[in-house]
Amino acid sequence: MAFSYKPLWKLLIDKDMTKKELMKNTGVSKSTINKMTHGEDVSLDVIDRICTFLNCNVECVVEHIKD
Repeated sequence: MAFSYKPLWKLLIDKDMTKKELMKNTGVSKSTINKMTHGEDVSLDVIDRICTFLNCNVECVVEHIKD
């Protein structure tokens, strides 16, 4: 099972927001953003904080990639 955070990166572009701004406003660490950049797993708490800040649904942040 794999996940992609491409929807989040596209959303940030649409909102003209940087990863650094996202980190500042959500409290998500740089190491966690790096994990997401490389498609690694992150906690649901991180996804929740991002969704709450961006006022969006989970599918706007992460998508499931079928093997």
